[in-house]
Amino acid sequence: MPKPIISQAPTLAQKCTIAMVGFFAFLQVYSVQAILPILMTQLHASEVAIGLAVGATVFAVALMSPFMGMLSDAFGRKRFIVSSLFLLAVPTALLGFSQNAEQLTFWRFLQGLFVPGITVVLIAYISEEYAKHLPQMMSLYVSGTVLGGFSGRFLAGHLHEIIGWRAGFLAMALLTFIGAIWALKLLPNSQHFIRSHNVTSAFSILLSHTKNRHVMSACLLGGCVLFSLVGCFTFINLHLADAPYQLSASGLANIFSLYLIGMVITPLTSKITVRFGMKCAIIIAVLFSMAGMALTLATPLYIIILGLVVMSTGVFITQSATISYIGSHVSEGRSLASGLYYMGYYGGGSIGAWACAIAYAKGSWLGTVLLILAAQATALMVALGLLKSH
Repeated sequence: MPKPIISQAPTLAQKCTIAMVGFFAFLQVYSVQAILPILMTQLHASEVAIGLAVGATVFAVALMSPFMGMLSDAFGRKRFIVSSLFLLAVPTALLGFSQNAEQLTFWRFLQGLFVPGITVVLIAYISEEYAKHLPQMMSLYVSGTVLGGFSGRFLAGHLHEIIGWRAGFLAMALLTFIGAIWALKLLPNSQHFIRSHNVTSAFSILLSHTKNRHVMSACLLGGCVLFSLVGCFTFINLHLADAPYQLSASGLANIFSLYLIGMVITPLTSKITVRFGMKCAIIIAVLFSMAGMALTLATPLYIIILGLVVMSTGVFITQSATISYIGSHVSEGRSLASGLYYMGYYGGGSIGAWACAIAYAKGSWLGTVLLILAAQATALMVALGLLKSH
């Protein structure tokens, strides 16, 4: 039987562990973005082929997320988180042996198969173990993912300059292995997990979630959000590697330092949602993101960077508030609900990598921005029309 939920505040060690598990989960997901021009040249890949390599990971995450939720509901939380981190290190190391875009895409796909065992299950874990402190702990998790997303890109770019991108992926695999040991040693065992013994019941709960307006609107909103983020931060690299900017791999990696703004903004999301409500916070954040995307059309590099800061800030707030929205509107099968959310979220990201690759090939950065703005407008309509004021 689960222990009664208490209101005792999480310890500093628990907060750090939740954030760092999020960090290690996202260290690999977007790491190739900073070295895309290098990979295109050395692997003789087109914009669309390299876009598919970026999208392969997020597609696999979307594919596996609901099933990982079911398995976790039946067998527990921590074991999936820890084992998935260990398994994630394997294809990360093998990325360094890729000889063409197809091999790169394959290893990227395998990476994505193991990520939901961390992300989906950790969200359910947080919802169960820290129900009294959900916005705070969810914000810490998202902050960890932001730091991981930044670090993966930053390290990949700078490691290429120092030891080459192939050895760089081996180094990042070692970091992921260290993260698995961290989670094994420091992530507390579940105290409030209720095991599901009935697979039929799990499918029934999953089906009920597909009829839940709150869950499905959050899934659609998440898909639009990651469509925008993946499309923007994948093809801005090609834009800035071209004339007149011609940034190097390390220069592109430095651009991702702006991701650190999310480390400041995301923890404030809990205060923003409490003050304005989740729906209002999401609407404001989406509008913020749209304004940021528009700024990236300017020519001066500093205005483009400002636009990326504004855009990513809106995305971080939207993501954190949307995850909290699901947690506050689902009372059973939380990992299944999280799995559906991530299926929509990463499904949108994989479509964004593919669609924005075509948009960039046909219409350069302007075409990409217009497509992303269309996705963000869709997110705005979802927030205005489907989300419940809270």
